[in-house]
Amino acid sequence: MTTHGRFRNPVEAVLVGVLEFIRRKNNIRPLLESDRLDGRNCLITGASSGVGYALAVQLARRGARLFLACRSGIPQVGEQITALTGNDQIEMLHVDLADLNSVHQLCDTLRDRGIRLDVVHCNAGVTPPRARRTPQGLDEMFVVNYLATFLLLNRLLYDGVIPNERFAGRPNIGVPRPRIIITSSDSHRNASAIDFDELGVFRDYGVRGSINNYSYFKLVLNTFATELSRRLKTGDQVDVSVHTVCPGPVNSNIIRDAPPILRSFMRFIFTFFFQTPAKAAPPLVYLACAPEVEGETNVYLHMMARKRMDEKVYDEEAGNRLWKKSEEIIKGL
Repeated sequence: MTTHGRFRNPVEAVLVGVLEFIRRKNNIRPLLESDRLDGRNCLITGASSGVGYALAVQLARRGARLFLACRSGIPQVGEQITALTGNDQIEMLHVDLADLNSVHQLCDTLRDRGIRLDVVHCNAGVTPPRARRTPQGLDEMFVVNYLATFLLLNRLLYDGVIPNERFAGRPNIGVPRPRIIITSSDSHRNASAIDFDELGVFRDYGVRGSINNYSYFKLVLNTFATELSRRLKTGDQVDVSVHTVCPGPVNSNIIRDAPPILRSFMRFIFTFFFQTPAKAAPPLVYLACAPEVEGETNVYLHMMARKRMDEKVYDEEAGNRLWKKSEEIIKGL
């Protein structure tokens, strides 16, 4: 089976993003100053730039204690956020999500220090211009955009760093429940069903393959998020909430590795038609602190609107197969 995503080339993806932004309809309330995170511990991956950085700034202003897991920008990013917000409860932690050993090291650090997380934002992502191998010999986009998130959340849950009954036998006391928020993309729609025989197999590709795989791996990511939400729920009781969000088109540095001519074109579109990271961050902030989503799970926001994901994401058999296949890939390394 040939796997493919929604778009055939970067230009098509950019133009669709612009149209979706123009047609957006909000159906959730705007954030209030009273939506606070005082006394809560929040982990954010990919917080050194773009939406992740804007998210960190906005959570810091709402009183959160932040653990920023980044590959670069240590300690400058944390110092800058403290200077902007006055919040000195910010700690930088190193992680390279392309290296699964680095993910394990981050999880070991959090576990050994006895840190308990109330909110985890899995925000990091990449769109490389061509296939690249990770230290474990896997495709970088597959690992950073999906498998590292699977490993990170499994470790945090099994280690009890995210308090939970289902994985660690360590329930959270009281409310609000811990929340996991996964940054994804509405580009997951119309991607092909998951090919479990090829999942994790390295395949060479260029720019067209990169944009094609990006939306496909977002379908994989959303399928995982839905399966995780099922596993963290018993009947009507939610152990840990799991939500997914597409912030919409964002003027970020995700195109930094694109070929020069394409990068120049896309930078023009990004600058004049896409949102700034600060304007794109509110739906991520909303899912972290809005009291009305307490007790819910598997909410999907496309910008500031609730909607359903691609129907393939809700297939329970596919979710279970994806979980087992992901465990097999990690154990086989």
